[in-house]
Amino acid sequence: MRSGNPSLNDKTFKGLGVSDEPMTLAGTVNKTAILLALVLITAGYTWGRFFESGGDPSSIMTLMWVGIIGGLVMALVTVFKKQYVAYTAPAYALLEGLAVGGISAFYEVRFEGVVIQAVGLTFGTLFCLLFAYKTGLIKATENFKLGITAATGAIFLLYIVNMVLSLFDMPIGFIHEGGTFGIIFSLVVVTVAALNLVLDFDFIEAGVEQGAPKFMEWYGAFGLVVTLVWLYLEMLRLLSKLRGD
Repeated sequence: MRSGNPSLNDKTFKGLGVSDEPMTLAGTVNKTAILLALVLITAGYTWGRFFESGGDPSSIMTLMWVGIIGGLVMALVTVFKKQYVAYTAPAYALLEGLAVGGISAFYEVRFEGVVIQAVGLTFGTLFCLLFAYKTGLIKATENFKLGITAATGAIFLLYIVNMVLSLFDMPIGFIHEGGTFGIIFSLVVVTVAALNLVLDFDFIEAGVEQGAPKFMEWYGAFGLVVTLVWLYLEMLRLLSKLRGD
């Protein structure tokens, strides 16, 4: 069992055994909704603070960095200390919301209406892929999982290389810039991010079938939210390129 999402891989349920109160799909869905609501709450706070300041970036930069660094730390804690996921997953969602709200505000200032478009496309993609998965139109075969996992790893490796090069003022242009190649790259990344949702659905379903402990509902929800946040941010990047000069 593989998932391109680093929080949901073939070792996630290993050693957890069978619980008298196992995780359920309904419980995972409910906890996913809770985490998304927490992301929305803090994203709304950062968003509101930015526009109340008249669009002053300095008004939210500290909050954004707290969200980015804190969210990363909390995500790592969640991955390695799954037994605390009922506490770390909500903390991750609140911190990630600070970053998402700030990033969204910056995009909205430059491309009015782009945020609601990205939100609509993200959730539209989620529901379409969930329908395709449940009806068998898309099946998470081993080859499918291997391909998406490899593509996801390659993308994140490229992003890491770009971060290093950016320190020397030599960023990889097509990652952030428009143009035909930049748009094609973003389309590929959006596609890979979206297909990771299929792997997440499959993995959560496997956890339910294996009778994983109840607290793993939080972990499954956490992994799904990680993918949704990534997909949303990539949607923002793609739309900005399509609307750019």
